[in-house]
Amino acid sequence: MNDHDQVLDFYAHAGPMTAPGMYAEVLEALPDDPASLVRIVQGLAIHEFVASEFYGVAISEERRAESHIRPVEQMLDRIMALDPAPLTVSRPPERRLVGVCRHFLVLLLAMLRAKRFPARGRCGFGTYFNPGFFEDHVVCEYWNESQKRWVLIDPQFDDVWIARLGIDHDVLDIPRDRFLIAADAWTECRMRAADPAKFGIVNGNLRGL
Repeated sequence: MNDHDQVLDFYAHAGPMTAPGMYAEVLEALPDDPASLVRIVQGLAIHEFVASEFYGVAISEERRAESHIRPVEQMLDRIMALDPAPLTVSRPPERRLVGVCRHFLVLLLAMLRAKRFPARGRCGFGTYFNPGFFEDHVVCEYWNESQKRWVLIDPQFDDVWIARLGIDHDVLDIPRDRFLIAADAWTECRMRAADPAKFGIVNGNLRGL
């Protein structure tokens, strides 16, 4: 096995946070394409900071604790406690797991890896939250075998997000100039090709999280 194949094999297997545990067979039975898995994730989670504004859902202080759940098995425990329907059934917004961008990412990573897709999380900055700024965010990157390339995919952006923020790119194949991974952002700032003051959580806006 060459180095490239070793990398792909490594990212095709679950790590401590994406190990499905008792839900292994459930995830293995899900659809085989990333687009379908993204839609499933979007029906399972709701972003804590836009729940009220985007979906009309008031999050209680008790339920805000869900955003601190880390392992995917515990996320799935909570999802099933809120609504025991199959994962392929989209929950009403008020019965979705309360989380942030990391929760969408971890759920999708676990599903992709259960289907043996090499997939990994990418920390970086999105340009599509506030024009002219780079908001702190995490997305998924998976290996597209037919195209022989890594593809950036954002499971957080359902039709509601897309309409609200006026997203005009494919969230299933994010252009590299719309999301800068952390290393590229650091390089651009060090080379003075970008302004460091425009990176982070800009003006207290937490939508990128």
